[in-house]
Amino acid sequence: MNFSVGSFALIAVILVVVVILIRNIRIVQQARAYVIERLGAYKETWNVGMHLKWPFIERVAKVVSLKEQVADFPPQPVITKDNVTMQIDTVVYFQITDPKLYTYGIEQPMVAIENLAATTLRNIIGDLELDQCLTSRDIINTKMRAILDEATREIQNAMEKQMKAERERREAILRAEGEKRAAILEAEGEKESAILRADAKKQQQILEAEGEAAAILKVQQATAEGIRLINEAAPTEGVLRIKALEAFTAASQGQATKIIIPSEIQGLAGLATGVIEAAKEK
Repeated sequence: MNFSVGSFALIAVILVVVVILIRNIRIVQQARAYVIERLGAYKETWNVGMHLKWPFIERVAKVVSLKEQVADFPPQPVITKDNVTMQIDTVVYFQITDPKLYTYGIEQPMVAIENLAATTLRNIIGDLELDQCLTSRDIINTKMRAILDEATREIQNAMEKQMKAERERREAILRAEGEKRAAILEAEGEKESAILRADAKKQQQILEAEGEAAAILKVQQATAEGIRLINEAAPTEGVLRIKALEAFTAASQGQATKIIIPSEIQGLAGLATGVIEAAKEK
């Protein structure tokens, strides 16, 4: 069977895609949690089951065990109330309940637990005498647990406040970007509206000017046609004088307050008056 270069390339691409998918499948075991980051920021926490992460942009930041764990710290020198130095071994039982807080809340959590336990133990033993320290293990354990619980709650509250502030900051940024975008769109809309109004006014003025020009052209054409017809008719001088008199009569009936009468029209008017008087005598 013959395979073309395109077929080999397609098979190679399919194999690469399959390998990438397989390598990005994660199965979370019982009592474990995976903290996932996308492009360096916290995305989510995976619990028990099969999950698929996006290649190249997501990664497993930390695998956290949710089991109860035991931390055995080296002996710590402690001074009692009656100035006796003791070497006390510290064993701390702890369980992670918030994988996100454990991952991002503090740098080197185990070191922080050790230092916090040592400091708490020194404070408690410093208030007790040697005999009380040897016989009051339960009291010491109860006090240490209460103090450590309070400290972890304070860390959790601080982390929650920090996360809340971060969410509010992101919301403020998104809200500001939305308002900015809305203002830009509104300004662009007003600009386009003004341009359309200006174009409409311009078109109206052009149409009005074209209408006036067409009307003037029609009048001029009519005048030229009238002159042509008059020239073709070859009117006599008397006819021209009568038409001039008719035009003068129409002008005199207008709103003009001052009329200049040509001498030819004056003679024609006298001639008309004489003809009328002669007609009356006959």
